Amino acid sequence: MRIERADLANPQVRDLIAFHQRAMIEGSPPGHSFALDLSGLAHPDVTLWAARVEGQVAAIGALKRLDAARGEIKSMRTHPDFLRRGLAAALLEVIIDHARATGLSVLSLETGSGAAFEPALALYRRRGFANGAAFADYRLSDFNQCLHLPLA
Repeated sequence: MRIERADLANPQVRDLIAFHQRAMIEGSPPGHSFALDLSGLAHPDVTLWAARVEGQVAAIGALKRLDAARGEIKSMRTHPDFLRRGLAAALLEVIIDHARATGLSVLSLETGSGAAFEPALALYRRRGFANGAAFADYRLSDFNQCLHLPLA
């Protein structure tokens, strides 16, 4: 496995982003999917990484800088052919390390609720993320939750 900055022009990266978008829309009630599309991931405050396995883009993950102290994890997705290989955990570590190195003190994320989200929630909780208050423009509902990890 190799983790590198992702190139949004790469067709494999674009395909995985599109897959992520479709999966989030299908798995969320109307109006409750906040996954970034290509234009959102191209924003200068967003850094996107890709995990490659044998040349194939197998997983993606992004860090969106919210302000001088806070960042948000966005668009974490592993291609179904590469599940349970530790790719998401490795990407998460790269994102956390980058957040620390750039001076962030809190890393947050918004994700769904329910059985489909349990594997991701377990990963985040094992890494120390805990449920907390809504942040940025999010509002908590029966369909989502916010998690936070202090980095200081």
